[in-house]
Amino acid sequence: MNTPQSVYRIGHIALRVEDLERSKAFYLKLGMELIWDDQDWCYLETINSKDGLALLGPSYKAAGPHFAFHFNDKKEIERIHTDLKDTGVKVGAIHDHRDGTSSFYMRDTEGNWLEMLYVPSEGIKSNV
Repeated sequence: MNTPQSVYRIGHIALRVEDLERSKAFYLKLGMELIWDDQDWCYLETINSKDGLALLGPSYKAAGPHFAFHFNDKKEIERIHTDLKDTGVKVGAIHDHRDGTSSFYMRDTEGNWLEMLYVPSEGIKSNV
């Protein structure tokens, strides 16, 4: 397996929350910016560093709690996906998302969920 060369950063964490509106209000009061708002999840970023926080409501089923490595080149996540599969690591399919990103999910050797996420140079598109 090749070593990834363009890991940009640990870009976001995703938390399961019981009350999405209450949680969203809490993090907005801390100064985070709402980037994506949906009925069962939302995505916030810190204003200066763009560190992300996804809040997953009780009905959100597309993913569970996880952390994500962000990449600035889509070909890098495609290469990592192929390299991991070739070494027998179970990885999910690469998906293009509504916000302009692309990603796949997997588990590390200890069973923790993580996401390999391509983020375009202009950042994650907002729907708010």
